[in-house]
Amino acid sequence: MTTPNKHCTVRIDRSKYDRLVALAAERGCTPTDLLRLAVDSFLSASHLLSSSQRRIARISEFQQLALDIIIREQFPEYRDRIIAETDKRLEQYHGA
Repeated sequence: MTTPNKHCTVRIDRSKYDRLVALAAERGCTPTDLLRLAVDSFLSASHLLSSSQRRIARISEFQQLALDIIIREQFPEYRDRIIAETDKRLEQYHGA
């Protein structure tokens, strides 16, 4: 007979285990129930993180595009200087 659940062993330090047991007792459930809930919450939230990262990427792209258009249209004489300074800072701070 197979069960839909899969067995998994997790090691945590003693202080976290003690907190887990105390919290489970307060909630009237087992430490295992809390661990399952924590895993479910983490897995459910993982798509939110990627959504947040996509939002940040979109904002960043928008800002870069907007600035590029403004510089090209209103301050074209500064564009090469800005790009050169950007390359310099990339190398200085990021080794790229």
